[in-house]
Amino acid sequence: MEQILKYFPNLTERQIEQFRMLDELYHDWNSKINVISRKDIDNLYEHHVLHSLGIADYIRFKPGTEIMDLGTGGGFPGIPLAIMFPECKFHLVDSIGKKIKVCTAVAEALGLENVTTRHCRAEEEKRQFDFVVSRAVMPLMDLIKIIRKNIKKEQKNALPNGLICLKGGELDKETMPMKNHVTISSLSDVFHEEFFETKKVVYVSL
Repeated sequence: MEQILKYFPNLTERQIEQFRMLDELYHDWNSKINVISRKDIDNLYEHHVLHSLGIADYIRFKPGTEIMDLGTGGGFPGIPLAIMFPECKFHLVDSIGKKIKVCTAVAEALGLENVTTRHCRAEEEKRQFDFVVSRAVMPLMDLIKIIRKNIKKEQKNALPNGLICLKGGELDKETMPMKNHVTISSLSDVFHEEFFETKKVVYVSL
């Protein structure tokens, strides 16, 4: 939790309490339904919460912005972003029902009224959003083909609507087909823990 406050010191009391609650909630749910690897659950704040908030450092979503978290797994990056941006709406989608069950329960326990969830494949979700966010669920071009239909035309943020992904490693080859529309930012420039050395935020304007 100290890591969150180190980089985001201006949180409200409610946000601090919600972030604190994540530890117990995810440890409890993970003992029943394995949504975070057993070895990684003790790194919840650094590897999952702070990693998710790399997107919050990259863009400050304006109130009313609608965001879909595709392949949300246990709720990352969607749930930490929903805490950070209470005036935005987040729709968490995953093809695995038990993972959506955890997301729904965690959102309810936190009192996140700005979160909806859906158990479906990405191709089945037809609603439109300002942005789609994702944590490395598939190669970039495959993801873009699926989510292009979900991006609204009307703009309301400083960045044009599009896709914001959290990815790691070497991305030049993967982003080459979209090179004129892609911006890659290194999270190591923002977060100084060793975990973030190879982690990136990849933004594609659509």
